[in-house]
Amino acid sequence: MGSKIKVAAVSYLNTKPLLYGIERSPIINEMELLLNYPSQLAKSLQEGSIDLALLPVAAIPSIKNARIVSDYGIASDGNVASVALFSHVPMDEIKTVYLDYQSRTSVRLAQLLLEKYWKKNVEFKNATENYIEYINGTTAGVIIGDRALVQRTNFNYIYDLATAWKEYTGLDFVFAAWVTNTELPEDFLQTFNQANAEGLKHIDKIVAETSFPYYDLNTYFTDNIKYYIDGEKIKGMNRFLEMINDF
Repeated sequence: MGSKIKVAAVSYLNTKPLLYGIERSPIINEMELLLNYPSQLAKSLQEGSIDLALLPVAAIPSIKNARIVSDYGIASDGNVASVALFSHVPMDEIKTVYLDYQSRTSVRLAQLLLEKYWKKNVEFKNATENYIEYINGTTAGVIIGDRALVQRTNFNYIYDLATAWKEYTGLDFVFAAWVTNTELPEDFLQTFNQANAEGLKHIDKIVAETSFPYYDLNTYFTDNIKYYIDGEKIKGMNRFLEMINDF
């Protein structure tokens, strides 16, 4: 392959351990690494402007020939901390929910859980850039990523979506996986997978080099986020995709 392989990920803190290994591997010389919102990655993969993406799993069915090509991604086996429904009132008083425009997977998970698990009939609103300011009274909002970690001390009620999913189904949850819809060289994919794994050996260094006073990043990178996509994670992912297909 003559031209560089275009690889895209999100610019959230949770990708730092994966990108740390990739950026320090010789494989970086074969790549062009791009960062964007999760919701933009599916569009870029569909258009063919990128070759490989850390893709929100809800987008996988919409992409022809999509396949997961790495053992690593963004997952959880319970409390994920950075994907939650934030509210100033308890669940039974919530009437309206803003949906974070940055991630399709989190939005679909929130909608599914509100109806099936919490048995709520709420009005959904598409979030605008500054929607967090409008979360008050009986209006709640789904907030994801770094912004969610920042907001954790600002709300009376935080309903972690990965925790709710675990309680509802008993399964782990995969938020994003490395997905391609084109043929990539097998040696590239093997080295890419190894680079992901290498980054996870340097969590202490990544935490030390990252200034983020809002939440303990060692807890976040080791307890909240699970990077290895094992069989239990795949089982949870497949169940989620089945449910949103029927939902």
